[in-house]
Parts: sequence; structure tokens; C-alpha cells
Amino acid sequence: MRHINEKGRSMVEMLGVLAIIGVLSVGGIAGYSKAMNKYKINKTNDQLSMLIANIRTLFSSQSDYTGLNNGTAIQYGVVPNDMYTSSTGTYASNYTITNPFAGDVTIAVSGSDAGHPSHAFTVTYENIPQEACVNIMTSDWGSGQGSGLIAIAVAGTDGDTEPTNNLSQVYVGAAGTKATASGAIATPGGSTQDAPLTVSEAMTSCLTKNTITWKYY
Repeated sequence: MRHINEKGRSMVEMLGVLAIIGVLSVGGIAGYSKAMNKYKINKTNDQLSMLIANIRTLFSSQSDYTGLNNGTAIQYGVVPNDMYTSSTGTYASNYTITNPFAGDVTIAVSGSDAGHPSHAFTVTYENIPQEACVNIMTSDWGSGQGSGLIAIAVAGTDGDTEPTNNLSQVYVGAAGTKATASGAIATPGGSTQDAPLTVSEAMTSCLTKNTITWKYY
């Protein structure tokens, strides 16, 4: 009888150990997921800062950004190596560049005003989750003079369809559009929507999946 009781206690102890392991496993997975998301946010910010600085530096001696697209950006060496897969062929204008959240990145020529259709450029990041979107939209991407920032736009959705936004007609000195659940266009010193967004404004506009576009001259 004493032998049976000892077995019973052993089973209870084993179940307790398994329960503790389970709790620790769940906590570890959650902690890893949070750390990985933070890593991707930091990497996104670093990659984008480098990309924008490289583009502006490369074209600093030219009057416009004619010919700038995904393919030429790679050929000019302005795109960080970990954002694309090396090709043995020609880098076309639609060559795939990806961000840390596995979304597409698009680089394109744009206008600084109606009379100068190629004096600016845009960089668009797709598939940005809400937490990263809020972090990005509340960061200062160029509120000071000389930064070159014309506008930063966010469009979000709670569904599976990737949202779209377009800054082609947003020029230097624009007022922007107020942060709502359908998105926002923020401009440095904008009378309608200033950049960067406040946390409250970013939480309103950043939904489950987001597309963010930066426009610089």
C-alpha cells in the first residue's frame, strides 16, 4: 500500500512539472514573438533611413530623379543588400524589393509640384502591421528644414486586401489630410495634418495591415 501511494505522488509531481513546462513554453513563445516584432520594426526604420539617404545623396548633383525605380535603385547601389535577391539578369523597374515584414517595397519618381513631375520620389512599404505602423508614423522622418520630406501617408485595412495610397498629387507645402480610420497624409508643418502623427492619430489610422508611403524631394 505504501508503494502505491508513492507512485501516486510521483504522478502528481510529474503532472506539475509538465504544467510548469507548458506555462514557460507559452511565455517563451510570446516573448520571442514580441522581441522579433521589435527587431523587425528597428530593422525597417534602419533600412528606410539608409535607403532615403542613399537616394538623396546619389541624386544631389542632378535636377531631378528621372529614371529612378526598383531596378535602377538596385543598380545604383542605394538599396540595402538584405532587401532583395541578387539577380544574374536585368533589374527591371518592377524588380521585387521586400521589407522586414515580407511586404513589397516600391521606389518611384514623383513630382514636387505640378510643374516639376520628376523632382521628387516616393518609397512605399506594404504589409506593415499595426504596432510597426504606429511606431513609424509617430517617428520624425523630416519635420526640420532641409530634410526633404514632402509627406508621409498611411492607408490601413482590417481585411486581407492590401490597401493603397498615392502621393503623386501631394506637393511641397500641402496641408495633408486628417488622420481617420481610412488613413492619413501628414506633411511637415501641415495646417490640416502635421508630421509626425501623435500616438492617438496613428492608432486611428493604423489598422491590421497598412501601406506607408514617404515622399521626398
